[in-house]
Amino acid sequence: MRNEMYHRSVISLLGLFLALPVAATLLYSLSSEWGATMLPSGLTFNWYLQLWNDPRFLTAFGHSLLVCLGTLLVSALIIVPAAFVTFYRFPWLNRWMNIIILMPFAVPPVVSSVGLLQLYSHGPLTLVGTPWVLIGCYFTIVLPFIYRALANTLGAMNLRDLMDAAHLLGADTPRALVSVILPNLKPALMASLFLSFSFLLGEFVFANMLVGTHFETLQVYLYNVRQTSGHFTSAVVMSYFLFTLALTWLAARLGK
Repeated sequence: MRNEMYHRSVISLLGLFLALPVAATLLYSLSSEWGATMLPSGLTFNWYLQLWNDPRFLTAFGHSLLVCLGTLLVSALIIVPAAFVTFYRFPWLNRWMNIIILMPFAVPPVVSSVGLLQLYSHGPLTLVGTPWVLIGCYFTIVLPFIYRALANTLGAMNLRDLMDAAHLLGADTPRALVSVILPNLKPALMASLFLSFSFLLGEFVFANMLVGTHFETLQVYLYNVRQTSGHFTSAVVMSYFLFTLALTWLAARLGK
């Protein structure tokens, strides 16, 4: 009993420590004025109303959704067949794939951005300032998350036996992939896509250096309005946090 009380106390203190900054930011975003007093002098939703009526914010939020969803669509269309072919036809390639998917983490985003600026700022492929360069960068970011989730599921299932059974029943390889393998991959794929979406929505370095205000995303918008009002900025942060929290909860539900 004493050990249980101790563990509960530690978890409660840890939860309180993590919740205090979020609660303070939420309270600040709802306060009309908060100066030298312990508590705000009044509460209001005006900052949220001002935020969600700001065309620039809605445009930046739409840009972020467009880039993130486009990246996840391209990633699913490329990574799912690649993972299937790797485990079904060439299992020996899996160890090399594990090395390749870790390569994006070996180069800092700032260094990668400088190289991409030199490569795509001129010439036949002038992509700097367009969402296409972000989609390409974001693909390399989500590649490890999606591939590892699919690889764990493919490694746990009897892939070759399932494919042989589907072939015996008259299905060709593409039909077997769609009708037999994809339903087994769906929980891992959906969970990895939602978690990747939450991660990409908060990406700032590539978005700021490669597109900036030419295609302003949510994080670039937050950076540009940080000097306007602390209450307004807190409203932006809380809106982003609640949206990401909802996506994380949904990913956890799908992961089960």
